[in-house]
Amino acid sequence: MTARRTRPAPRPPEGTPPRTELARQARTVLADAVRIARWAADGTQPGSAALAAQVLERASETLALPPGQILAGWDRARLAGLVELHGDTVRPGWRLRAWDRDDSAVLRGWVALFDAWSLVHVAPEGVEPTAVAEAIEAVPQVLSLLQLSAGPVAVPVLLDLLAQRVAELHEERCEVPYADGERPGAGRPDDAAAPGRSEDLNALLLDWALEGLAAVGALTLEPGHATLTPLGNWAVWVKLEQICVAAQSPAGNIEQSAADMLLGCARLTPGPARDEYRAWIAARTVGSAVTELLTVARGEDALLRGLAFEALRVVGAPAEPEVRAQLQHPSLRPYALLWLAEYDGMDPDDAQEILSRAEATWLWVDTAAAVADHGETGLLVRHLDSAVQGTVPALLDEVRAVGHPRTVQVLVALAAAHPDPALAKAMRRAAFQVHTGDPSA
Repeated sequence: MTARRTRPAPRPPEGTPPRTELARQARTVLADAVRIARWAADGTQPGSAALAAQVLERASETLALPPGQILAGWDRARLAGLVELHGDTVRPGWRLRAWDRDDSAVLRGWVALFDAWSLVHVAPEGVEPTAVAEAIEAVPQVLSLLQLSAGPVAVPVLLDLLAQRVAELHEERCEVPYADGERPGAGRPDDAAAPGRSEDLNALLLDWALEGLAAVGALTLEPGHATLTPLGNWAVWVKLEQICVAAQSPAGNIEQSAADMLLGCARLTPGPARDEYRAWIAARTVGSAVTELLTVARGEDALLRGLAFEALRVVGAPAEPEVRAQLQHPSLRPYALLWLAEYDGMDPDDAQEILSRAEATWLWVDTAAAVADHGETGLLVRHLDSAVQGTVPALLDEVRAVGHPRTVQVLVALAAAHPDPALAKAMRRAAFQVHTGDPSA
């Protein structure tokens, strides 16, 4: 029974501030961006990626900020998702609307800015784009070392790591270094740092990366060393956890809503689907994930209802109280009963036995509705064989009595799909009886 439950939600490293404090720090980093976003999203400012000169001047006068600070804040507001550009109109993003009351929205906005550090800080002039891209690709290794060190790290150590990672990237791409004399201009000692890459260039790009990360509040720079801020330390830890949990997430549903994520998993086999569920859950707090999944389950889409409870099986113990509370919800009761039975160690094949006849029939209709909406005709016909009733007449009698809101649609779909004219006629008649409320019709 213990082996069936998933691991508890990981805890941040010791010393990590609580989320409320992290959100406060993120609000401080993005304070100018929020002010500019609120000014720009009042519906009167033109929507463009770059602020026009007259708009910049007006913003500077209204907000009492220098133009350079306005431009930097506007750039951050867009990267953090605080504003949305719709043609000629600037609208507040959902994070801006939730900024003062939702710490999760604040932290996600800051993480979006953190992810875009290379856009916040312009790359050095005269450097080949390929070299810049390699430095960006090497930065996660640098951040990991900073996070694991839990304190200041000397810049030369970071430079060695970046050079090593760049060399590995060249090796992975089969870019073998030239031997001395084989390449024009070869023979310089600094060519050993990486194929076609000098130590001076690595140092220049490392300085650029550290300055860019400092600009978004991820680290602090002192002469000769760098240190992650609490925000930066937390963000790197979150991303490392996501890599550990979600490396097997091929479908890329982590940032989707619960409904979109579940739809994206609908055609996956059970193993890959569970990997997607784990990845999605790992990217948010367990409580918010459970709440969002149950909200979807209470909706009208029967397919999403079933998939939501499959995702909740991945959550395990933290979801148990909320799932148990759903026993009072008629449309969720059969799903909750099966979830709790499996959570307590019952074999899934035997768990159906805990459902009453009416609950099993309701679940059969709900599953049929999911198949009718999203499945194939043949699968809907085969679904008849899974009913607990031994005959179609008995099934129709109990389906009429169970009161599922999709009963009529399910019976009509079955009648249209079934190859037996007599059974199809019986199903159409049952659908008409349920629709009119007249059992003798």
